[in-house]
Amino acid sequence: MKFNAKSLPNDPEQLKQMLLELQQRMDEELAQKDNELVEKDVAYQLLLERYNLKLANEYGKKSERMPGADEVFNEVELVLDEHDKKLLAKANTDAPTKIKPKRKPLPAALPRKEIVVDIDESDKVCDCCQSPLHKMGESCSEALEFVPAHIKVIKTIRPKYTCRLCERNGIKNVVKTASMPVTPIPKSIATPSLLSQIISCKYQFGLPLNRQETMFSDIGLELSRQTMSSWMLRSAQLLEPLYNYLKQILLAEPAIFADETPLKVIKAEKATSYMWVYCCGSDRPSEKTNIVLYDYHNSRAAQCAIDFLDGYQGYMHVDGYKAYGLTEAKLVACLAHIRRKFVDAKKIHAKAKTGKVDVVLNLIGKLYGIEQRIKEKSSEDKFDIRQSHAKPIVKELHHWLINHKDKIPPKSKLGEAVSYSLNQFDKFQRYLEDGRLSIDNNRAERAIKPFVIGRKAWLFSNTCNGAHASAILYSLVETAKANGLVVHDYISRCLQHVAEQPNNLESLLPWNIERG
Repeated sequence: MKFNAKSLPNDPEQLKQMLLELQQRMDEELAQKDNELVEKDVAYQLLLERYNLKLANEYGKKSERMPGADEVFNEVELVLDEHDKKLLAKANTDAPTKIKPKRKPLPAALPRKEIVVDIDESDKVCDCCQSPLHKMGESCSEALEFVPAHIKVIKTIRPKYTCRLCERNGIKNVVKTASMPVTPIPKSIATPSLLSQIISCKYQFGLPLNRQETMFSDIGLELSRQTMSSWMLRSAQLLEPLYNYLKQILLAEPAIFADETPLKVIKAEKATSYMWVYCCGSDRPSEKTNIVLYDYHNSRAAQCAIDFLDGYQGYMHVDGYKAYGLTEAKLVACLAHIRRKFVDAKKIHAKAKTGKVDVVLNLIGKLYGIEQRIKEKSSEDKFDIRQSHAKPIVKELHHWLINHKDKIPPKSKLGEAVSYSLNQFDKFQRYLEDGRLSIDNNRAERAIKPFVIGRKAWLFSNTCNGAHASAILYSLVETAKANGLVVHDYISRCLQHVAEQPNNLESLLPWNIERG
């Protein structure tokens, strides 16, 4: 700031006052610039956090068990107080024993063809004394041979009968013949076995219909994707009563799981549709009722879940999506989603650095350790063990989150994780109320994963009717898998049985199927 010497006052007091005012303005300007620098630095750190998290997600380890690390980190988040150090000191650092892999024997039920590879007769003498050699044993090895699938034509012959006497007497001839056997799609060349093959290829193995068209062409059968698409629609219509019956059983369960994922439908009203999934039990064969049902909607609105649940008031494991809160179900939040937020925060920390995020991950790890030990126990035993062992850890975790809420920048990754956890915590700790509940929503995430993987292959559905049919067929495929059934055999049996006895569905429930 420049001054004209002639404008300066001669009075020393006035000059002093002017200098003080000038100093005050300079201090205010410097403070303002310092604040601007701090704000820019915070914004820079937040952008840098997200950049490094993006790098870690794209190129780092995907497993959440061993979070990746990066070179850029926030020192404030790594400062540990004495309480945090005590919590981390209790962590179990014992490394698991590495198990050496061992090849499993090939199934004994497979047909075997023996090939004997013997030495020449001229070699069956001793190289030393020329005496004849005797057989002392044999060495065996097994290898697998693949026999490509083949298609055969089922030719149905129905003899026709008439009366020759009536013909001679001029009486109207009556022709008798057997009724045509019931088939899933009348007047079609598709048998239950062929329909099941197409369904399992697309909905179990993610093979789009255009690739199946090529596959059939390679074995000499011209079968267009349009024909197969119409068969899928007809098959879904036929199996819809079984889907609805499974839905009744699902909604009678005390606890279920739910999730949703986007789906592109070309001829839908909105650009993005959603496939919702509801399931119960586990994804492994057990004594529990294992059901997986998909539900297609051209929306992600809460009304979609409300309509499907139809007043369901039991427990429902979900993520943090707010739409589920508008249903009548008692929501149970997912610890895996909470943990994932802290894993993201861990990814942007320095390698080999121990910070506050490790305290939370350690406590969450202890809760999962308890679940691992009690997974085979009854629901009553689970409840008792959770009350005595897990509940104190849950309280400790909640106490830590509350104490650090105001100590961590809210817009940092760790701050976002803390805020998300506190918002979900009341619903999360509800899993302590009942031994039948799960600590997370991984059951639903694993159930929806086959659909997500298949979507990468066939990319989209053409119409809403096709997406609805996919929901029904995916449901039966995944339910069969969850109950340890061979999908092809189960779908084939369901198609034929429903065509013959549409009102007798009890025997088609996966847990009622006889396993051969």
